[in-house]
This record gives sequence, C-alpha cells and structure tokens, in this order.
Amino acid sequence: MKNLSYLIIGILFGIVMTKSEAISWYRIQEMFRFQSIHMYGIIGVAVILGALLHYWMKKSGFRDHEGIMVSFKEKPKTYAAGIMGGTIFGLGWAMTGACPGPLYVLLGHGYLVIAVIILSALAGTFVYGILKPHLPH
Repeated sequence: MKNLSYLIIGILFGIVMTKSEAISWYRIQEMFRFQSIHMYGIIGVAVILGALLHYWMKKSGFRDHEGIMVSFKEKPKTYAAGIMGGTIFGLGWAMTGACPGPLYVLLGHGYLVIAVIILSALAGTFVYGILKPHLPH
C-alpha cells in the first residue's frame, strides 16, 4: 500500500510539472535568458512552500512514515560547497534544459533521449560518492 501512495504522489508531481510547463525546454531557456518570470514564479512558490513546511515540521514534532521523529541538524556556515554544487547544478540544468525533478516526467512523456541525461545524473551521483571525502562540506 505504501508503494501505491508513492506512485500516486509521483503521478501528481508529473501532472503539476506538465501543467505548470516546468518541463518545457522553452520555459527553461526563457528563464536563463531573463525573458520571462514564469519559472522564477514556480521556483519561488516551491521555496516559500518548502520553508513553511520545514518550519511546521520543526514546530509540530513531525514523524516520518515509520514513526521516527524528524530531526534537523545545523549546517556549517561555509559557502564553498554551495557555490561549487550550485554551479555544477546550474550548468547541467542549462546544458540539458531540464531540472532533475522533471526528468522522469519527460521520460514518461516519451522523450527517450532524457534517459541519457538520467544515466549521466546517476553517473555524476556515483562520482560524487567517490569524491565526497575530498570535497568541502
């Protein structure tokens, strides 16, 4: 039953990504060329919603699906990792025209070339796992 709920959430996510045009290569290019506020609006809503949910989870004693209390650790006040990771993330997004979130939505829409990008993202994750001890965190 738990897997069914994940499937339903994934389908809803795909519908939202499609209807908001967040999977559109043209919308992403407009964003990177500062020609439209559309994608910035979507990202802004996601950031605000995420911050509100984070605050609510911290204040309410939220528990995960196994009943374990969700805890939040303070992060170190260094910016090197954020700048490095953000740059790599942004370059990948600009080169492929696809944020990692909607990649599977695009694959589901039948854009099979996205499989190359998904495999590249998985390879990048694997390389990160190898290099992690040597990176600033």
